[in-house]
Amino acid sequence: MNSPGVGCGLVFLKDAHILLLQRKKSPEAGSWGIPGGKVDFLEIAEHAVRREALEETGLSAGTISLLGISEQLFHEEQQHWLGVLFLAEDFSGEVQLLEPEKHDGIDWFSLENLPDLLTLPTKHALDLIRQHAG
Repeated sequence: MNSPGVGCGLVFLKDAHILLLQRKKSPEAGSWGIPGGKVDFLEIAEHAVRREALEETGLSAGTISLLGISEQLFHEEQQHWLGVLFLAEDFSGEVQLLEPEKHDGIDWFSLENLPDLLTLPTKHALDLIRQHAG
């Protein structure tokens, strides 16, 4: 990729727990991250994040709000992503690992006890959530 890609991510929060998926693929293989993915050409970021989250987790987001932007530079992989981050204020469905070819696991983690390896967009989203709360 020799120009930035556009991505999206959605934070599902429930009882001070965040839903994370463990990535199998580069970039950040092995890290845990919020659901999300690529925004397709002529697709609105909000539509993309709803689609990606449903495809990956089985959860359907109700009301969502804009959290902020995450920029990720992966020099080794020659990738540059600009991600639009959202927060699901409500959602429905049952959590499922729907893309086992892309993810090793899915789970709810306490905001006080997160995995050591977190994706950059997830770190950015958590920082934004803490800023809004504080």
